[in-house]
Order: sequence, then structure tokens, then C-alpha cells
Amino acid sequence: MFDLAQRFADAQARIKPVAHPVVMLSSLPMDSPARHHRYPYSEYLALEEHANVRHEFFDGEIYAMAGGTPEHAAVCVNVSAALNVQLRGRGCRVHSSDLRIRVLETGLATYPDVTVVCARAELDPENRNTITNPVVLVEVLSPGTAAYDRGEKLAHYQRIPSLREVVLVAHDERLIEVWRREATGTWTRSEVRSGSIRLVSIDCTLDTADVYRDELAPR
Repeated sequence: MFDLAQRFADAQARIKPVAHPVVMLSSLPMDSPARHHRYPYSEYLALEEHANVRHEFFDGEIYAMAGGTPEHAAVCVNVSAALNVQLRGRGCRVHSSDLRIRVLETGLATYPDVTVVCARAELDPENRNTITNPVVLVEVLSPGTAAYDRGEKLAHYQRIPSLREVVLVAHDERLIEVWRREATGTWTRSEVRSGSIRLVSIDCTLDTADVYRDELAPR
């Protein structure tokens, strides 16, 4: 049994200040310092229970997830509200970024901006507060995470067997991208800059006017 207080202090000193590594861990040599002080998933979960900010976990590393801007927060709420209204009474539940999901195949644990789970939620075998079977995931991009969300994080998400669509909402322009798993298992991409886009897996639509409504005027 580890000393939680000491481990928490140690982890806080080593936590990365962003939600993603600048250099991907898989590309680092085995003797790289970035591979030192790796934490098992169980310790990450214990540390997360006592942390006052959320963290992402992958390959023994813990990454602090930075807070969003007012615009980012508003867009997240707009997406959640639009989906929640359309899914009412249809056996699907819309979750905020407080819900942690885990990609069992790769080990990534993270907090998408919006998660849709349909039918019975399947729980992480190691943590009953973590979901493993989302149907739709939404990420509202930010300047510091856009490349990661469109690249490695998307690749992780696509390894979730239950997942049917990933929605990426741009932060700097009106742009909604949808990555969809087709019947063949391949992933296709579509986008809209005006009008609406359909989420086939849950029979919902997202309209750019609704998603980006009440945008703050630039200062």
C-alpha cells in the first residue's frame, strides 16, 4: 500500500502542464527520461480522487488538463443542450466533461467535452466511475490541443469498439467535423461550416448557428 499523500506530492511535481505530450511517447527511445516515474493506472485513479483539477492518463504518465476559455465552455454547453433535447426519452444519456472514459485497448483515460452513452453503460473493470462504451464523443478544440485532438487522441478514440462518431468543434472558426465509423469498419470524415450536420448513430443534428450562438465579440 503506498503512502497516498507522498505519492500525490510526487505526482504533482511530475505532472505535465498540458493535456498531451509535445513528443509522442511511442516515438521516444526506451531509455528516455520521459519514461521514468511511470504510474500504474490504479495509482492514477487514487490520485485523481484527491486532485482539484482533472488529469489525463496514458502509458504511466499523468497530464494536467488545462481549463477552457469562456467561448470553449459556452460551445460545450450548446452542444450538450442540443443533443440532450433531441435524445430525451430515447435511451441515450448525454454527459459533461465530468465523465471519464477509458480506451481499454490503449489504456488512455480522459474526459471528453461531451459523451453520449446509449443503452446500458459499461464500466471500467478497475473503476466504476469510468465508462468504456461511448457511442458519440465530442471535443471542442482549443489552440493548445487541436493537433492532439485531431491526431493521436482521435486515433485512441477510434479503438473503442462501441464508438460510432467523433465530433470535433473548431475553436477559431465555424467548423464542425464528424468522423464516422462505417459498416465496413473504416472511418470517414465530413464537415460543415454553415447549416447542420447529422450524427447518424444517434439520429441527431448539430446546427452551426446553435453550436456557435451567443459568441463573444472580439476584444
